[in-house]
Amino acid sequence: PASAIAGAPAAAAAPGGPLSPASSLEQVLDALDARGDELKDFTAKVSMAEIDAATGNESKLSGRMWMQRVGPGDARLHVNFDRREANGKPEVQRVQYLLDKGTLIDRDYEQKLQVERQVLRPGQKMDLLKLGEGPFPLPLGQDKADVHRMFDVKKLDPANGDPPGTIHVQLVPKEGTQFQDKFATIDFWVDPATRMPVRIVTQDRNGTTTKQTELQEVRVNANLTDAEFAMPPIDETNWRIRRQPFED
Repeated sequence: PASAIAGAPAAAAAPGGPLSPASSLEQVLDALDARGDELKDFTAKVSMAEIDAATGNESKLSGRMWMQRVGPGDARLHVNFDRREANGKPEVQRVQYLLDKGTLIDRDYEQKLQVERQVLRPGQKMDLLKLGEGPFPLPLGQDKADVHRMFDVKKLDPANGDPPGTIHVQLVPKEGTQFQDKFATIDFWVDPATRMPVRIVTQDRNGTTTKQTELQEVRVNANLTDAEFAMPPIDETNWRIRRQPFED
């Protein structure tokens, strides 16, 4: 996700100075930690692709996302996908997700199906930027000592196909951590100007599925309002609505 920044605090410098492709791994981790602490909200164009290693089949959804912190250790997320591609063939297909106040709403406009899942206990909070809790496994707002404790971390040299001017970091989960059974590798590319990831690629533990997320036109601390987290009303007489209580 190559980023065009609008609304970001351009003068905010990372600890130790601004980031650049020449920054050290420790400087990058420090900057991601600081960026997470400073982050109030962000919005971006998003695409999420999944590739099956056995068949080579690829499916991709693209649209826009909004994320906002709403209190200590708590956040809400809205993703609106309006386009789907299967093996490069595009089609219009709208699906929408909203995670707010412990409820995940999953809306499929083609199927006219809405599923409302209570994903948190009453009063429980979810920090969507914390490793293991959000949709993207990223060390934003994470102390670098914790990142090193959970992962073998390395900075990789630029390669063809990288988002221009970005910094490539790879995480390999260590044995005994909560991530070892889920991921073989987590790769992300950081835009030095925004100190935000613009590409995230995960390989599952068995090497069967690769997931790639791209963020474009990233806007940081854009003063998002309730309007960005409101789903349009639907005629429930023409839709199937399923409500699922919290399950341990």
